[in-house]
Amino acid sequence: MGMISFSQRLTALADADPDRPAITCGERSLTRAQLESAANRLARDLGSGGVGLGDMVTIALPNSTDWFVAVAACWKVGAIPQPVSARLPEPELRAILELADPPAVIGVPAHLAPGRRSLPAGYQPDPALSDGPLPDITSPAWKAPTSGGSTGRPKLIVSGDPAASEEDAPPLFGVADGCMVMPAPLYHNGPIVWSCSAWLAGSHVVVLPRFDAEATLAAIDHYRGDTVYLVPTMMKRIWRLPAELRDSYDTSSLQAVWHLAEPCPEWLKQVWIDWLGPDRVFELYAGTEAQAATIITGTEWLAHRRSVGRPAPGTVVIRDAEGNELPAGQQGEVWLHSLRAEPTYRYVGATARTLPGGWESLGDMGWLDEDGYLYLGDRLQDMILTGGANVYPAEVEAALAEHPAVRSVAVIGLPDADMGNIVHAIVEADAESVSEDELLAFAAERIARYKVPRSIEYTDQPLRDDAGKLRRGALRAQRIP
Repeated sequence: MGMISFSQRLTALADADPDRPAITCGERSLTRAQLESAANRLARDLGSGGVGLGDMVTIALPNSTDWFVAVAACWKVGAIPQPVSARLPEPELRAILELADPPAVIGVPAHLAPGRRSLPAGYQPDPALSDGPLPDITSPAWKAPTSGGSTGRPKLIVSGDPAASEEDAPPLFGVADGCMVMPAPLYHNGPIVWSCSAWLAGSHVVVLPRFDAEATLAAIDHYRGDTVYLVPTMMKRIWRLPAELRDSYDTSSLQAVWHLAEPCPEWLKQVWIDWLGPDRVFELYAGTEAQAATIITGTEWLAHRRSVGRPAPGTVVIRDAEGNELPAGQQGEVWLHSLRAEPTYRYVGATARTLPGGWESLGDMGWLDEDGYLYLGDRLQDMILTGGANVYPAEVEAALAEHPAVRSVAVIGLPDADMGNIVHAIVEADAESVSEDELLAFAAERIARYKVPRSIEYTDQPLRDDAGKLRRGALRAQRIP
């Protein structure tokens, strides 16, 4: 089975069915032929401006058809797409540009990228440039997303895979020539992987300009989506729609609801399984680094509640702080091992946490059961030690988030002279709709007393971004004098 570059695959899709929709975002839609034409022209424009094989191109575009044109243009000139948020704070953006060193940027204000060619959002190349096929070329890495982590220091995670795949490879997620609904921001790794794998498999990718619970259901209904990518924050907002509104949309076309990127509370997973059936709910656990991954179906989950799946033999072990392997049932740090001979990624701006023998850690805590299923706790740096006991923020957050008045919640540890740390909850809710005493009593019915927050703070600011990401480290730093 031969390899085909992503550039060639997109050309082949356009040749096979030029008028089939490729990408839709809001009111704008591009057919395969229109996307191919626009990408070829932009690729020539980038190439003439000095972008070449292996160069990174930082793309700071919001969810749009233009985002896909920019990514395709990078592949067609052999460059590496390096997506970032269009709303990234200036200091973080400058730090990423220093790491990526792109000869050209798209959607980045020119004053933030001195010495680099800056193409503004909405940029259109000279129409005199040819939109015909370019010489075949394969970028050495098909993506280079970023990760800030809790430290706030950004790093690039450059894929170990080139922009090519086996010619007859089945789609990673979804079905060939199907329809993927993507309501998440495209600069995060999960949305990049899901949307691009569907696009390259010939599916129509329907992207929401920004997440909206009802609009997600409307897109599934209208476009007959067979696959949708969600994070638990989105799942909760969809579930909290009035039942009659939620049930007014036809979701019968859905074959797979994929959720990942943050822990899914047990109650939330259960109501989705009850609603759609266990055979349509899938969860994946993996890092952007892709050393190892687990997948669990809803049916498996019902037999192994809270698990994220059973890893392949030799890919996951649990170790204590001294590096000793722990037996089943004991929680420790999750260590991952790739089964591939070649690296699955490389960092720019960071160093991997490793142990001899090729083991790496992403900082997650967890345990394996007797059947080899993996269960996750919190990130190592997020765990709260209070009065000699470990408290895992995600468990407390899941208990509080079950309250119907709570839109979102973040739990952090704050220094305390007596306890070492106290559990502090920042709650996105209206104090008038649920009192502190009511929330604490609600939590006490669901978690052990020592885990119940000692203090609660209300906010009207979103705690998680549209991809469900929460930076507890930054929240904690803001509250410590």
